[in-house]
Amino acid sequence: MNSAAPPDSLVPLAARLRALPPSCGPVRLIAVDGHAGSGKSTFAGHLADALGGAPVLHLDDLASHEELFAWTDRLCTQVTGPLSRGERARYAPYDWTLRRFGPQRYELPPAPVVLVEGVGAGRRALRPVLAHLLWMDLDADRSWRRGRERDGTEQSAFWDGWTRAETEHFSADPSRPFADTLVRQLQEGYEWRQGAHATA
Repeated sequence: MNSAAPPDSLVPLAARLRALPPSCGPVRLIAVDGHAGSGKSTFAGHLADALGGAPVLHLDDLASHEELFAWTDRLCTQVTGPLSRGERARYAPYDWTLRRFGPQRYELPPAPVVLVEGVGAGRRALRPVLAHLLWMDLDADRSWRRGRERDGTEQSAFWDGWTRAETEHFSADPSRPFADTLVRQLQEGYEWRQGAHATA
């Protein structure tokens, strides 16, 4: 969680999300999707704080080098399945340095609101259990440029492969057209507006 107070711009959004009906058992499962480097993790941390400390699942913990986007079964078995039954979700996070899933177990309680953030969080297979889908509205080129600058040249080969895989994923299973809310990061705070799915 972030030590600073969440941006004031997220307070009304948090109130709106808390007021939604549960979507996954007793949980309001909220997805934060967008291109790699678009600011999903930072935004999710701020939003979690605005929600009073909502748990956050980072999809990087369920993906792997061999399965950048083939984590749906793992997510359903280890996370959404237990949450839908009002049980704690337990999963082993992937270690991107050692290239294997670790022995450590993370837990997610069936809290009133749980955030799931990562590229593909709004995928077709997950949307039926989502209460709301947020999309970080920054285009792919600018997002990827930010990500490359953040990770440095030593990760350039990984980014080359990632951008191809992400392009293929969103071509086959786009999230943005189904977003309920589009989020833009400002110099200070965020602005947000209804997405096409909410409007429809």
